[in-house]
Amino acid sequence: MVTVTAPAALEKKARPPVARPRRGVGSRREAWTGWFFMAPFAILFAIVFLVPIGVSVKSAFFAQVATGGGLYGGGELADTFVGFDNFAAAIANPAFWVGMGRVVLYAGIQIPVMILAALALALLLDSFIVRRPGLFRLSFFLPYAVPGVIAAMMWLYIYTPEVSPILPFLPEGTDFMSPQTILMSMANMTTWTYTGYNMLIFLAALQAIPRDLYEAARLDGASGFQISMRIKVPMVRGAALLAVLLSIIGTIQLFNEPVIMEAQNTWMGKDFTPMMLTYNSMMGELTPSGSGPASAYSLLMALIAGVLAIVYALLQRRKGDA
Repeated sequence: MVTVTAPAALEKKARPPVARPRRGVGSRREAWTGWFFMAPFAILFAIVFLVPIGVSVKSAFFAQVATGGGLYGGGELADTFVGFDNFAAAIANPAFWVGMGRVVLYAGIQIPVMILAALALALLLDSFIVRRPGLFRLSFFLPYAVPGVIAAMMWLYIYTPEVSPILPFLPEGTDFMSPQTILMSMANMTTWTYTGYNMLIFLAALQAIPRDLYEAARLDGASGFQISMRIKVPMVRGAALLAVLLSIIGTIQLFNEPVIMEAQNTWMGKDFTPMMLTYNSMMGELTPSGSGPASAYSLLMALIAGVLAIVYALLQRRKGDA
């Protein structure tokens, strides 16, 4: 007698479909509560960030053109669609690229000095050397609380030979506002202002490192300096990336320091940096003028800052993978 065995798949009983849990009234209420609390931020974000960007993009494609005819034009100025003419004029303007070269040179010197100083201060505050880290942390951060224009005016007072409290004690002929040293003088202003801000970024990353790693390293005979170089510094690479990216974006927008310095040193001109060129074009002190050319300069600066930030991030990622 032959016994026929049914396949195992046929022997299994069909499983009932699993019902997905339905979201109850409480879950929907929590979701609506979350959207309700996020609504003020979303509205303000759209008003102060998204809307101005949209207006700037729109303005970049328009220019104020005289509506009247005749030999001398005449008539009132009206916004006229000009396509990419504003961008073409911005790209063809040599003053824009000369100013961009200045801020790139400025960034190549100022950003490394500031980041290294901020990292050194953060490592110092994270060590056991400092007795009252809260007091020192506040002292290092305090320059960032000073408004940028006020800080620039304060440093201009220090740099001016007639009233400077420090120039009489320096070697004769020291000039902080000569064409050869003006960029370094502005870099000193920015470094003084933003070192404490970047220090807090590094300090937050250092305090997130598990302390067990330090104890294990000490048991293996590592010194405090070796712990800092072999454990702390490599583990704050993400914070360093953030600090450098923010610094690159901020440097492209360099404005307060050169504007205040230009008030005392008129040889700098109204187009010393791209941001000064943009502002003075908007205010009608440079040609082409108006919101259209100024918006084109702004968007071009944003594009350059984005490209530089992406290039730096990719280089850092490749270095980390190596």
